[in-house]
Amino acid sequence: MKVALAVTGGIAAYKAAEMVRLLQDRGIRVQVIMTRAAQEFVRPLTFAALSGEKVITEMFSAAEDRRPNIESAIEHIAVAQAIDALLVAPASADSLARLAQGMASDFLSTLYLATTAPVVVAPAMNVHMWNHPATQKNLEILRQRGVQIVEPGEGYLACGMVGAGRLAENESIVAAVLQALGASQDLAGETVLVTAGPTREKIDPVRYISNRSSGRMGYALAEAALRRGARVLLVSGPTSLNPPGAAELTRVESAEQMRDAVLNFLSQATLVIKTAAVSDYRAKSVADQKIKRKAGLALQLEPTPDILQEIASRKQSQIVIGFAAETENVLENARQKLAAKNLDAIVVNDVSREGVGFDSDRNQVTILSHDEVVEIPETSKWEVAQRVLDQVVRIRERRKASLRA
Repeated sequence: MKVALAVTGGIAAYKAAEMVRLLQDRGIRVQVIMTRAAQEFVRPLTFAALSGEKVITEMFSAAEDRRPNIESAIEHIAVAQAIDALLVAPASADSLARLAQGMASDFLSTLYLATTAPVVVAPAMNVHMWNHPATQKNLEILRQRGVQIVEPGEGYLACGMVGAGRLAENESIVAAVLQALGASQDLAGETVLVTAGPTREKIDPVRYISNRSSGRMGYALAEAALRRGARVLLVSGPTSLNPPGAAELTRVESAEQMRDAVLNFLSQATLVIKTAAVSDYRAKSVADQKIKRKAGLALQLEPTPDILQEIASRKQSQIVIGFAAETENVLENARQKLAAKNLDAIVVNDVSREGVGFDSDRNQVTILSHDEVVEIPETSKWEVAQRVLDQVVRIRERRKASLRA
């Protein structure tokens, strides 16, 4: 997902730097747009370094560059089509007036007219400017158009006065953006422990036993939980994926290392989602030197720790969700694991199907809990992650209701 963050003129402009980080922590790309007045308070280089994206400061090329530039001429349209939300923070009284009146005199006002993405505005200004009938009228116009206004706070203002007009807290602004993007904060206050990826069990210094897991499902769940307000502890086997920004990442290789990490974090977690494809077997003995081809290779295997079973046996109030990859008797095997391992729910998929599951961005799963069976037809792993977390929320609410009864 991508958000355009428009920074307008005001002393609160420096706070937008932290907004960039908070949005990135939730896996959101941020492109910053600065009005000329904003550049009097913060330099564009600051936002370019933080966002890793071009900072747009003008509608057209700089005056000293008179060469024809078609990209500059239509850039507002390209950005308007690329973003999933527009955030204006801080929004000055002047910028509110321009947006409310439909002016197209700079990049921000033109982008506002050109985009169909949801718009979130966080005003910041002097208390008398905030209370002025013209400002309040402009805010009412924007609300009627569906713009979400994050009301400013009250307190000491930069001008030395006391009252309304102070920029809302960054966490509140980011929460409003996430809501506009359709990401509720229903996991706020939860600590989610996610395992992801495969494990590798050494045979000798260059060989190992592993499987085809890419880690995509676990990483999607970690990112989705972050966007829904959770703290995320991600224990990952070897993958080529970039972890979600704010996830607290622990990298492991073997099943034993994953077990140690998971049990170390278990007491902190309120929710455990174990998507990792842990190797079921490991070599009974590991060669110190590379086994030569001519010597042949015969392996004696032993089971690796059953991490999910151990989690479930040690859990206290945590909700524990398991994942199962099956190739036959899919639902029957999943129901047996749900009961045998004392899980709250299990997510099962048929990995014999081509194009879903391992090595794919798509999945088709069934979520089994003690109360219901939810079929999720083939879709993206991101959407599967959201549906799994929806089910987690339902399990949590049912548990709370039973405790009240």
